[in-house]
Amino acid sequence: MRVVIALLTLLAMTGAGQAQERQEDYRQRLPLSLSGEGPWYRLQLPISVYFAARHADLRDVRVFDGQGQAQAYALLPGQAHTQERLQEHGVRWFPLYAEDEPGVAPRLRVQRSSDGTLIELSDQAPTAAERQLRGWLLDASSIEAPLVRLSLSWSGAEEGFQRFSIEASDDLQHWRSWGEGQVARLSFAGERIDQRQVELPGQRARYLRMLWQSPRQAPTLDVVTLRSRQQANQAAPLSWSPVLPARALGKDQYQWQLPQAMPLERLRMTLDAPNTLAPVRFEGRASEQAGWQPLATGLFYRLSDGARELRQDELALPGWPVSQLRLQVDARGGGLGQQPPRLQIALRASELVFLARGEPPFTLAVGNAGASSAALPLTTLIPGYRPERLATLGTAEADDSQAAVSEATSQADGHAGDLRRWGLWGLLLAGVALLAGMAFSLLRRAPDS
Repeated sequence: MRVVIALLTLLAMTGAGQAQERQEDYRQRLPLSLSGEGPWYRLQLPISVYFAARHADLRDVRVFDGQGQAQAYALLPGQAHTQERLQEHGVRWFPLYAEDEPGVAPRLRVQRSSDGTLIELSDQAPTAAERQLRGWLLDASSIEAPLVRLSLSWSGAEEGFQRFSIEASDDLQHWRSWGEGQVARLSFAGERIDQRQVELPGQRARYLRMLWQSPRQAPTLDVVTLRSRQQANQAAPLSWSPVLPARALGKDQYQWQLPQAMPLERLRMTLDAPNTLAPVRFEGRASEQAGWQPLATGLFYRLSDGARELRQDELALPGWPVSQLRLQVDARGGGLGQQPPRLQIALRASELVFLARGEPPFTLAVGNAGASSAALPLTTLIPGYRPERLATLGTAEADDSQAAVSEATSQADGHAGDLRRWGLWGLLLAGVALLAGMAFSLLRRAPDS
């Protein structure tokens, strides 16, 4: 029985040892510098991480603190995100008069400039006794983005609530309803509350018309401001590689081998010789067993045009996973010269967000063939997460200038780690076999029933 207990204890310690991750088990380690507000930090992964990783999905990426403890993290693949821009616009406004009868719409006489901007607006001159301020016309013709908020400042009105309808038009002839708005001014015991803002439906319009429900108590406007919102999809930034060595296959044909399949977005080829003209065709494949697929064709050049130099040295790629690249240069352009081409590749940079719990310095580690993903969903890592929260996080930067040193020193550690893991597995299997033998021996000794 003592032997069994000892073996179980040993097996538990073995499992705990295997679960404990160490920096030394990773091929490459990069020091991190932190800035901004924590405890969460976002890190744009340099392309050296992709070259050192043993898995294309970056499951073998970790962040460690100064004591070697792994940090909780989330991984955000490189992808487009929506950027929102809010802008305030001061606009011109014009009074709308109508006959002093309920339900009578204002009558307009309008003149517009060549770009559509309103330059004059007046009523069709009812008599002084008939003049009644019904509302205001707002000139938003210079605003190209959708309108999301109306802000008013006024004077001369009684305290309380003032309601009005909102209509929109692009030609001052046809109007569509945008609902209703309300402003308010309340005061009590020396305190005052002003409600000045009205939300708009987020649509574009050249003109807005405000008509008061109770014109006799309506305020006189002092300042009118419109807020617009413009949204645009912005691609994730590109992460560029250093110059990759080329292998010549034949005349004007070259090949590059990548550590693993990567979704390439762009490539850049440096042209050393002036007045170079090179029609090119790039092909790629995801593995040695796969067939070559055309990626892109284009024209690279470096030409002198008087005092100017014309240069085209980049080419867009479709973003397919590629582990090998092949280049064919059209000899009719004169080739690339005596030196092999100097090529750089780029892919959309992924981001890593981690929770800094321990003490600095923090280290980014990557490159462990036996690692499994430890990434959390971002909504789990940051409770109550909202997309706009991402821009407020602190930032981290990886120093990949020491990547080669870390990689060289970690290779020996990696071999030692492999031997240690094989030894632990051997001990585990030996313990299981011993337990099975003991169980079989006890069964044989049991008396027949």
